[in-house]
Amino acid sequence: METLAIALLAFFTAGWSVLAGADVGTGMLTPWLGRDDRERRLVLASFAPFFLGDEVWLVATAGVFVGCFPALEGELLSGQFPVLVALLAGWILRDVGLWSRAGGPGPRWRAGCDAAVTCGSWAVALSWGWLLAALLTGRPYAPATGPTAVLTALAVAALFAAHGLGFAALRLTGVPYERARRLVGRAGRPWQSFALTGALLAVLPLWAGTVLPLAERAAAPTTLRLLVPALLAVTPVLVAVQAWIRHAFRHRVTGPSYL
Repeated sequence: METLAIALLAFFTAGWSVLAGADVGTGMLTPWLGRDDRERRLVLASFAPFFLGDEVWLVATAGVFVGCFPALEGELLSGQFPVLVALLAGWILRDVGLWSRAGGPGPRWRAGCDAAVTCGSWAVALSWGWLLAALLTGRPYAPATGPTAVLTALAVAALFAAHGLGFAALRLTGVPYERARRLVGRAGRPWQSFALTGALLAVLPLWAGTVLPLAERAAAPTTLRLLVPALLAVTPVLVAVQAWIRHAFRHRVTGPSYL
């Protein structure tokens, strides 16, 4: 059961990193991809159908971690408290910007919401990199510090941005598409860039997770026998819903949505 619990944690973590990485990365590049209000609405519409479903994977990751590794969860979360506060603050700021944009009174409001989306996306990416830096340097119970932490956080943020750029090249049309395509490169296909950055985003948290003593700090066998089968039953439903959403909104966006 411990092995299954670890596999579920790895699956949800990698899934969030790849799926939500596209939303976060595109949000990071919104000011560059969209130069005016209409173009920014188009950029936001490219990932608007997906971001709530993608965030479910982060919730699932936290649920598996708390339920199946409660002792480790307490130690890690207390040690990484500043990092997690920054991650959650960025997450909330981004979502507030997305939810509030459509009901605003004018251009300044929408510009402020767009700035919230961009700043929140950068905060999420940098915080995730900061967390991975602590794990990769072998100090999971304290925030990473020094040049290594800064470089790791910036590198992970750049990877998120590259992933979002590939996603934007697959989803956008018009001038924003041309801007994304220019950076992705015309020699290859956009999906190749997107697949490469997705693979890297999936591998990074799996590699970082090898530092944690997951097998030794798992919950009691009786607890795992209750939780793991339930999680295994829910996982195919989550995957099926994700597949349906991706299929339903598989076409490129051609105009601003309700945002």
